[in-house]
Amino acid sequence: MRVIVVGGGVVGTMHAWQAVQRGHEVVQIEREAEARGASLRNFGQIWVSGRAGGEELDTALRARELWERIGAEVPGLGFRANGSLTPVRTDREYAVAEAALARPDAAARGYKLVTADEARQINPALRGAFEAALWCERDAAVEPRTAQLHLREALKATGRYTFLPGREVREVTGPGAVRDDHGDVHRGDAVVLATGAWLSGLVRELVPDLPVRRVRLQMMQTAPLGERLTTSVADADSFRYYPAYKSPALDALNAGQDQAPTAAAHKMQLLMVQRQDGGLTIGDTHEYEHPFAFDTLEDPYEHLTGVVEGFLGRPLPRIQRRWAGVYAQCTDTTRVVHRQQVADGVWLVTGPGGRGMTCSPAIAETTANELGW
Repeated sequence: MRVIVVGGGVVGTMHAWQAVQRGHEVVQIEREAEARGASLRNFGQIWVSGRAGGEELDTALRARELWERIGAEVPGLGFRANGSLTPVRTDREYAVAEAALARPDAAARGYKLVTADEARQINPALRGAFEAALWCERDAAVEPRTAQLHLREALKATGRYTFLPGREVREVTGPGAVRDDHGDVHRGDAVVLATGAWLSGLVRELVPDLPVRRVRLQMMQTAPLGERLTTSVADADSFRYYPAYKSPALDALNAGQDQAPTAAAHKMQLLMVQRQDGGLTIGDTHEYEHPFAFDTLEDPYEHLTGVVEGFLGRPLPRIQRRWAGVYAQCTDTTRVVHRQQVADGVWLVTGPGGRGMTCSPAIAETTANELGW
């Protein structure tokens, strides 16, 4: 079988990986010289802890298993089973963490409520003031800026994979066939359009009423911390954002403890992961209304800096990079992904929301199984 994958981000690359692993030939087409979207502009988190139960959690857990397996084959991914800690500072925040332990799937997520001293044994860099922390053992991380590069190198080594950058697919020309802006037609037994947040052009022509929206976020990265951050770190505002924490305790938190004004205005939470070079990737904000602003705002960065310094008990290293990113999210946020046959032999796979890096291996595996690869 010959598979054409359109899109060089992590969802597209994982579809290429699934096809090659099953013995097929793959041509992957990317409109940029390298993927530059949400697949690079993210935390690199394999984030199981906050996922909704049912299909979403099952997908995340399967993806976590696949990431670990692929990471063993491709060490350059930098896969590490680092887990995460969410420090809590108030009784209401503690109650939400405690409610999470009562979930029937708490053990599958690796939830444990630990004291501040126990949290510091797990992650000694957390020297700031907090009362306890929710430990999530199943969370993990990879290096988002380089993951696709290393995956492609492994794919190329099989001899059944071709990467074609700098080509924009413009037209479906027949069953399993597309034409790019160079005039070349690429034919296969199946075409997967994994175009991420690029929902215009061909995608709009094929699906005018696509139930997917775009979301913009701001993030930053620091100079090396100078010590190891052994886990990913979130703050209690993440309880408000992730569906796994829905409970009467969360309702009480929302009703009785306001977010900081900046956090509320920008729909913020803290997520933080240390990169292999020692720097910290920190975010994020959420913007849903179009058209998006073209500039980044300083207030969210100042808010995040204060939250991180409170947990670390020390000044944050110098900020080296600031950026904004855009990802695609199903308008029905309970759906893991939008997967649709849009022409004979052509499927569109998009809209995983903030779950793209976490869930992409399992999303691609499901596509492969459903298409009979």
